[in-house]
Amino acid sequence: MSKVKVGVIGGAGYTGGELIRIMLNHPEAELTFVHSSSNGGNSFYKVHSDLIGETEMTFTDDFDDSEIDVLFLCSGHGQSKLFLDEYKVRDEVKVIDLSQDFRIGESNHSRSFTYGLVEAEYEAIKTAKNIANPGCFATCIQLGLIPMGKAGILNSEIHISAITGSTGAGQKPTAMSHFSWRNNNISVYKAFQHQHLLEIGQSIASWQSGFEQEINFIPFRGNFTRGILASIYMDTDLSERELISLFKDYYEPYPFVHISDENIDLKQVVNTNKGLLHIEKHGKKAFILSAIDNLIKGASGQAVQNMNLMCGLDERAGLYLKAVAF
Repeated sequence: MSKVKVGVIGGAGYTGGELIRIMLNHPEAELTFVHSSSNGGNSFYKVHSDLIGETEMTFTDDFDDSEIDVLFLCSGHGQSKLFLDEYKVRDEVKVIDLSQDFRIGESNHSRSFTYGLVEAEYEAIKTAKNIANPGCFATCIQLGLIPMGKAGILNSEIHISAITGSTGAGQKPTAMSHFSWRNNNISVYKAFQHQHLLEIGQSIASWQSGFEQEINFIPFRGNFTRGILASIYMDTDLSERELISLFKDYYEPYPFVHISDENIDLKQVVNTNKGLLHIEKHGKKAFILSAIDNLIKGASGQAVQNMNLMCGLDERAGLYLKAVAF
C-alpha cells in the first residue's frame, strides 16, 4: 500500500510545527510540501528549531496539489476560507481544516465539512471528504460531556472552568502572551463568551435533542506553555459508580481517551494525543476533570487521527507519543 501524500498550508505556527513533527514520523504518510508565505525557501528547522537533524526539507511559497491526497490547513482563523476561495483544490483531495472557519456547519463551494471530534463522530469521519478539526478548549470540554450527552442525561446547567497554556494564543507575540506578563500570572478572559461555546452547544444539541440548559464557561490563561485542564460539574441523579461505569463503557473502544481512578494533572498528557478524565460525585453534582495537550489532541494530533480514519489507516498511526512527567 502506498503512503498517503500530505500537504500543509500555514506551516510556521505552533500547530503547523506539531503537524510537521508528527508527519515526519508517521509510518503510513509522506510529507510532500509545507507552504508558508513568509518562509518560502527556509529550512523547517530555521522556524521550528526542534526539527534540526530531523529533515532538510524547506518551506515553499508555491501551491501545487497535483501529488497530494490530504491537505491540512493550519493558517489563522479566517484564512482557510480565503485560501479555498483563491485556489481550486482538486475534489479528490481530502481537506482537514484546523481553524474555526468550518466548525459551525459552514461550507465552501462544493465542499461541506464534517465536525472532527473523533470520539463523538467516529463513523461519520471515516467516510468524510472534509474535516473541521475541533477547537482545543472544545475538545477538552466535550470529552468530559460526550458520554452523558449521548445517553441523554445532561439535564441541568453545565459549569466549566478551564485553563490553557500560552501556546493556545498562537505564535505571534501579544501583550498577554509574552514572558514578562504571563510568568507568575493567571487571568480570566472571554468569560461566558468564548468562541468555542458555539461548537460545544452545537454538539450537545446533536447528541441530546431538546437540550436547552445554560453552558457556563470561564476560560483562564495559565503561566505554562502547553496543555488544558478543564473542571466540569452539573447536577445528576447517577451515583459515582454509575457515572464512572458510563464513562468507561463509552470510551472503551477509543484508544486515546482514558478514565483515571486517581486525580489527574497536565504532565500526564503534555506531548501526547491522550485525553485523560477523572470522575467524582459530590452531593447532587457530577464532577469531571478533563486534560489534553492543546497542540496535539486539541489540534494537530486530532487532525492526524482524523486523517488516519479518513484514509483507512490505524487511527493510532504516527501518534504513539509519550508524556514526560518531569
